[in-house]
Amino acid sequence: MRLADLALLVRAPAALSVPGDVIAGAVAAGRPLGARTFGVIGSSVCLYWAGMALNDYADAAVDGVERPDRPVPSGRVPRRTALAVAGGLTAAGLGLAAVAGGRRSVCAALPLAGLVWAYDLKLKSTAAGGFAMAGARMLDVLAGAVVPGSGAQPAGVALRRAAVPAALVGAHTGTLMALSRHEIGGAPVRVPAATLAVSAVTALAAAVPVARSDSGSAGPGRLSSAAPSRPVAQFPAPLKGVAAAARLRELCAAPSEGLRAAASERLRAPSAEGLRAVVSGGLRAPASEGLRAVVSGGLRAPASEGLRVAASEKLRAVVFGRSGTVSAGTLPAVVAAGAALAYLGAYGSAQVRALREPSAGNVRRAVGAGILGLMPLQAALIARGGSPRVAAALGVVHPLARRLARRISPT
Repeated sequence: MRLADLALLVRAPAALSVPGDVIAGAVAAGRPLGARTFGVIGSSVCLYWAGMALNDYADAAVDGVERPDRPVPSGRVPRRTALAVAGGLTAAGLGLAAVAGGRRSVCAALPLAGLVWAYDLKLKSTAAGGFAMAGARMLDVLAGAVVPGSGAQPAGVALRRAAVPAALVGAHTGTLMALSRHEIGGAPVRVPAATLAVSAVTALAAAVPVARSDSGSAGPGRLSSAAPSRPVAQFPAPLKGVAAAARLRELCAAPSEGLRAAASERLRAPSAEGLRAVVSGGLRAPASEGLRAVVSGGLRAPASEGLRVAASEKLRAVVFGRSGTVSAGTLPAVVAAGAALAYLGAYGSAQVRALREPSAGNVRRAVGAGILGLMPLQAALIARGGSPRVAAALGVVHPLARRLARRISPT
C-alpha cells in the first residue's frame, strides 16, 4: 500500500479542519494554549482520520458502484487494512487524549470515538446520522474547553463557556450532513435553500462579540470569573435566532419573503431583534422561493459578494457600532467579522451554486467547500473569544487546505 493511497483513504488534508474546533473551545473557556491543548488536537485528528478510514471500510460495496476510484473499491487498499487503520488511529487518539489531558480529556474522547464508529457502522443511513456527526464536532469543541492544567477552569464552567461555539459548529455540521445525502443524485432545491439560510445566520452569530469584564482573575483574552455562566448570558439574544434557524425542517416549511429582505431590512434593527426577525419574521415565503430571490436579485454580483452584501450591514453594526472606527478593543470583533464573511464567501457561494443548479456535482462541491469552509467559521469563533492573532493564523492555513484539497478530495 502506497503512502498516497493511505492519504486518500483518510482524506488527509481534511484534518486541517479539526484543530480549529479544539482551539475555539479552549479560547472560549479561557484556557491558555499549550502542549496539553496541542496533544488534544492530535487526538482529535487521529479520531477524524479513523472515521474516514472506517467510512471506506463500511461503504466498500456502495463505493464500488458510486465511487469505484476510491482506494478500497479499486483494490489499492484491502478492506481489512482500512479497518485496521481505523482501529489503530482510534487507539492512538484515545492514547493521546489520556496523555495530554488525563481523565477530563478521555471523558471527551471516548464518546467522540463512540459517535464516529456508531455513525460509520450503523447510523449513517438513518435520521440520527446527521445528529451523530454534529455531536462529534461539538464534542471536538468541548474537548478543547476541558483541557486541564494551569489556568484551566472547572469542567462545568468550561463547558458552559464553550457551549455557544460548540452549538454553532454543530449547526454548520448539520448543514453539511443535509447536503451530503444528495452528493450522488442531486438535491431538491429546498435543501441548499435551507442550509444557506442556516449558514447565513451562523455567520452573523459567530461575528457577535463576547461581553467581557476587566475585573477578576482572567488573563488577557480570557473571560473573567465574573463572566455570565449561562450560555445565553455569554451570547446575547441572537442565540435564540440561531437555535431556531438550526431547525432545518422548520426553515424548509416556514413561509418567507426572502433572505435578501430579511438581511437588508430586518438586520437594521438592534442585533437581538434583527436576528430574531431573520428567523421568525423574515422567513415567511417558502425558503426556496425566498432564496431564489436572493440568487436572481441580490446575488447578481458574484455569489460571495452577494452574501457579503446581505450580511455586511449587520456585521458593520456589530463591529463598529455608531463610531465607524476601529480601536484596539474592537480588534477581535473586526477579525471575527472578516472571518465570518470569509466563511460566507467560501461555503455560502458554493451553496448558492447548488441552489441555482442542485446537481450532484454542485452539491458535492458544496460539501467539499463546507468541510474546509469550517475553518473561517472557527477563526471567527476564536477571534470573538479574544484571540484574534490565533484566528488570523488559522485564516492563513485555510487557503493552503483548499489547495491541498484539489489534490486529495475531502469528500
